[in-house]
Amino acid sequence: MNDKKVINVGGQAVIEGVMMRGADNLSTAIRRADGSIELFRQPFISKTSTVKLYGVPLIRGFVSLIEMFLIGLKTLTFSASRWEIDLAKEEAAQGKEVKKQSNARRKLEEIGSYIFAFGLAFLLFVLLPYKLAELIGLSKQNLYFNLFAGSIRIVFFVVYIWAISLMKDVKRLFRYHGAEHKNVHAFEKGVPLEIAEIQKMSTIHPRCGTSFMFFVLLVAILVFSITDALVSAFILHTTVPLALRISYHLLLTPLVSGISYEVLKFSGRKIDHPLVKLMTVPGMALQKITTQPPDDSMIEVALVAMKSALDMDYSEYNVKVLESINDPS
Repeated sequence: MNDKKVINVGGQAVIEGVMMRGADNLSTAIRRADGSIELFRQPFISKTSTVKLYGVPLIRGFVSLIEMFLIGLKTLTFSASRWEIDLAKEEAAQGKEVKKQSNARRKLEEIGSYIFAFGLAFLLFVLLPYKLAELIGLSKQNLYFNLFAGSIRIVFFVVYIWAISLMKDVKRLFRYHGAEHKNVHAFEKGVPLEIAEIQKMSTIHPRCGTSFMFFVLLVAILVFSITDALVSAFILHTTVPLALRISYHLLLTPLVSGISYEVLKFSGRKIDHPLVKLMTVPGMALQKITTQPPDDSMIEVALVAMKSALDMDYSEYNVKVLESINDPS
């Protein structure tokens, strides 16, 4: 396997499409209702490559996480706007009244949805696991407290992923996720970038964000256990209060994500090592839910995005290149 290729291509599924990241570009391809493919491409160089401090191990993991979160949010919003345009056109064609929202109202709804999402995440993955661990009397046993809370957090995470996978729109999103992985595999293995050949590839990939999230949950147990023991023994000389425990655990999130990033990066390079294979089993098993078999049209969209991101020719496909992410068409 060529390490450079592994590092230089990856992406995520968006609504009716795929975003791919190459060495110097981000390309988002979306299937429109009329069957055509829209493509928006923009240059991208990670801060980990341009700012020396941000490229330091551990720090680069957190920086990369923030970068990809912001990119993911932007591309998802972009794909949602294209889907809304197609929905409005369909409703107009059916003679339905199309309700237009003001930009201010749309922005307020977006902010409200973000607040709800972060609030739900805090409740499920922070407050409830810690409260349950406290209620069963584990506060004085730092290792067992974090093992229990971490296990509950993992259970909530898996159940949450499984629950949303039952939704029709999410299931379709996961099929595009599978298309993204199949294309990345095909590129890394050097097989012909043809739809029939790409379809032979697996939808499971060791460098997936799903695996990263699983690493984060596992690494958090270790880091939080050690930190709690040190704070309890050398600073407070007593049991760590729940509010304080939650506060500095949140502050340790960059360290946890940095360690997880390095572990995932290492596993991508040493994927044939028996220990690495064992480490990647949970995350790759979870991908049985987060990736689903794509159809040929989904493979085509992901292929266009990947070829664009890697400066390859995609002229054989029916593609409209957008000059701006705000193109109104």
